[in-house]
Amino acid sequence: MRVSRLMLVTLRDDPAEAEITSHKLLLRAGYMRRLAPGIFAYLPLLWRVLQKVSAIVREEMAAIDALETLLPQLQPAELWRRSGRWDGYTAGEGIMFHLVDRQDRSLGLGPTHEEVVTELAADLLRSYRQLPVCLYQIQTKFRDEIRPRFGLMRGREFIMKDAYSFHADEACLRRTYAAMDGAYRRIFERCGLRAVAVEADSGAIGGSASQEFMVTAEAGEDLILASPDGRYAANQERAVSLPAVPVPMEAGACRSLATPAQKSIEELCSAHGFDPTQTLKVLLLLARFAAAPPRGVLVCLRGDQQLNDVKLANAVTARCPDAGALLEIVPLLADHLWDPVPFGFLGPHLEDQALRQGEKRPAAAAPLLRLADPSAADLEAFVCGANRVDEHLVGARWGELCPVPEVVDLRSAQPGDRCLHDPSQRLEAARGIEVGHIFQLGRKYSEALEARFTNEAGSEEPLWMGCYGIGVSRLAQAAVEQHHDADGIRWPVAIAPYTVIIVIASSQDPVQVALAEELYERLRTGGCDVLLDDRPERAGVKFKDADLIGIPWRLVVGRAAGQRTVELVDRSGDTGKRELGADAALDHLLGLPGASP
Repeated sequence: MRVSRLMLVTLRDDPAEAEITSHKLLLRAGYMRRLAPGIFAYLPLLWRVLQKVSAIVREEMAAIDALETLLPQLQPAELWRRSGRWDGYTAGEGIMFHLVDRQDRSLGLGPTHEEVVTELAADLLRSYRQLPVCLYQIQTKFRDEIRPRFGLMRGREFIMKDAYSFHADEACLRRTYAAMDGAYRRIFERCGLRAVAVEADSGAIGGSASQEFMVTAEAGEDLILASPDGRYAANQERAVSLPAVPVPMEAGACRSLATPAQKSIEELCSAHGFDPTQTLKVLLLLARFAAAPPRGVLVCLRGDQQLNDVKLANAVTARCPDAGALLEIVPLLADHLWDPVPFGFLGPHLEDQALRQGEKRPAAAAPLLRLADPSAADLEAFVCGANRVDEHLVGARWGELCPVPEVVDLRSAQPGDRCLHDPSQRLEAARGIEVGHIFQLGRKYSEALEARFTNEAGSEEPLWMGCYGIGVSRLAQAAVEQHHDADGIRWPVAIAPYTVIIVIASSQDPVQVALAEELYERLRTGGCDVLLDDRPERAGVKFKDADLIGIPWRLVVGRAAGQRTVELVDRSGDTGKRELGADAALDHLLGLPGASP
């Protein structure tokens, strides 16, 4: 391809809309253009990158016998209602674009395809003899992000590879999950990415186990916590650890302490010399559901710990199975209640409070869902609110003050925490960009959508399922975030739009032009992806553009063209630049791994 025909428009300055380096570079280098917040046009250079990523994905999916398909982007609401996800994805801050057609039928633009593929499996997979089956697609997905940002990292439409597997038993599911894990690791390695696999929360997809693949980068939105020995890594949403050992309290009976206007843990400890590990933090929250009235939630944490919102949402969802989708959990306010409560001085022995559901007071108080993190439940004695304004209790004990609430992990693990597998190891933090996620779904969707098969014994049972996604467009931008320098992008050869760019220093010199054309044709016929910069621009402009767009190898045809000598520049910086004969340069380039498509 000739640059003069490429529709290449580069920018010298960073666009105002771009916040992180990869976003700036993809816009400046002419890879994409923004049409609206979170909506981008993939220009020819970026489309070539995406095609190369997709080709690697297809090769690795074929290696584990996954079958490519294409599923509809427009999905009937009825399928999502049957799985119980319609309200969660469309109400409140739901991310699904949805509409009503001419026949008054509700439809959604697919953010994911579990419901659709399960419905197909229910129709097509009837016997254990047909299993296992793994289907995948590479397709545009749609998500109504509240705050689209960072270019392709968090867009409203994006290209994704999603795969779904169906099995006769859990052991088979685990084998496919392991095979997909291996395929994903090979995909990221072949794309030139440094990726780490971490334990992850299954979120709205659900399932018994899941694992994320993170590209390590300072611009990553996710915090990864990992042990130095490499034996443990998890997204902070899922991470577990050992909290600091609490400072023991002096023995003594429970007593009341005046604490005027001391509503926070910090104020309480500062005024009376307590250590935060000796205190109990009590949070009063309100959970809203799609198919049930709101529920009050009382959470107990040790005073030095922070609540993990994802862990809390999972705990509440598991304990309210008939309430429909969990829409949100928000702080419970005074106007949510009939009776006043002393916010800032709450204790775990707070009585159940009646929530306002209308103008009429209910006959009985709705019970609070009471949960305690182990860091709080393990305290022998503690300081907590007295449920009276300006008053706390010192030396309170579980069993004497009130029963221990249901114990569940609710705290956010932090960098520096001790590791569960080896307390001598302490968690270290790194930022990461999620580029892949695999799930063991179990029977969540097959049970809801009645996707059943006849097993070897002749009886019917629900299919076992797995789900596996890769953000193809996000992966491309993540590669730029990991591979760039002050001059521009430095694409890994395997996914670069072109392997070589030939730069003619002077398009007015017929000798230079002739040699450049010869090299261009020989590289093309040799199967190399080559770009010829034939524009009548100054050499400096061409060099800057070549660095900016990040083609791995630059072949400069300049003043030594008459002696058939060229300059070969390695954009990665590993071998720098060198002068050599044209034929030797060709031999080197044609022999590069990944030089041919």
